[in-house]
Amino acid sequence: MGDMRLVVMGAAGRMGRTLVKAITEAEGVTVSAALERVGSAALGKDAGDLAGVGTLGVPVTDDALKAVVDADGIIDFTAPAATIEMAALAAQARIAHIVGTTGLSDEDLAKISAAARHAPIVRSGNMSLGVNVLAVLVQRAAKALGADWDIEIVEMHHRMKVDAPSGTALLLGEAAARGRGVELAQHSVRSRDGHTGARRIGDIGFAALRGGTVIGDHSVIFAGAGERVALSHHAEDRSLFANGAIKAALWARRAKPGVYSMLDVLGLND
Repeated sequence: MGDMRLVVMGAAGRMGRTLVKAITEAEGVTVSAALERVGSAALGKDAGDLAGVGTLGVPVTDDALKAVVDADGIIDFTAPAATIEMAALAAQARIAHIVGTTGLSDEDLAKISAAARHAPIVRSGNMSLGVNVLAVLVQRAAKALGADWDIEIVEMHHRMKVDAPSGTALLLGEAAARGRGVELAQHSVRSRDGHTGARRIGDIGFAALRGGTVIGDHSVIFAGAGERVALSHHAEDRSLFANGAIKAALWARRAKPGVYSMLDVLGLND
């Protein structure tokens, strides 16, 4: 089996350029196509030149169908509409789809699940190996400490991020909810303003901060009577997300159709 041929979505963006660079530096993978939206100024330019790694002979294109036909997998950190379109193409081609896109609606997730009947799809609010280990710790802490301990999730990202709470914050919230054996949707508190009354027992609170060029900071705070426990992760370079996505792609290449998470990739989904 040769190198895994990967399509990079949003190849001209910050994350796309990071992915192209990481793939060229990793073993067992190669950039087979670089996609951008119709009308992008990057169309026709070489993906390697854009990423600062030298000419790869892979021009940026908007022809998703041709890109998928010649590939073994897709890495996708774009927007919900583009991700759903690519999930359908991955299903048709029976290739892996690695989804780091956030802000997906319940309807979007249902479409991804439908596509996963024919293709292995790894979806995560964060592809970082460290964040996914953190999620396991959060789940175990939530189970051990119980509902008497209040849980607050605080995240901060750069000023250009368009969705809140972040996909990572929601991933951590889901982990906390699993630890307590409850549904996050029934216990999630996304905002507080004005006279809110006392905090309800069992709530899982979220606070989203935006500013500057912060790549991603996340803390899960467990507040008990007279003591607090804080579990945190600080992203210092986007390459950590790219490296995690590459690891997921190589794992998914051998997986059966279905929806998977990074916990499956890391062997932590127990």
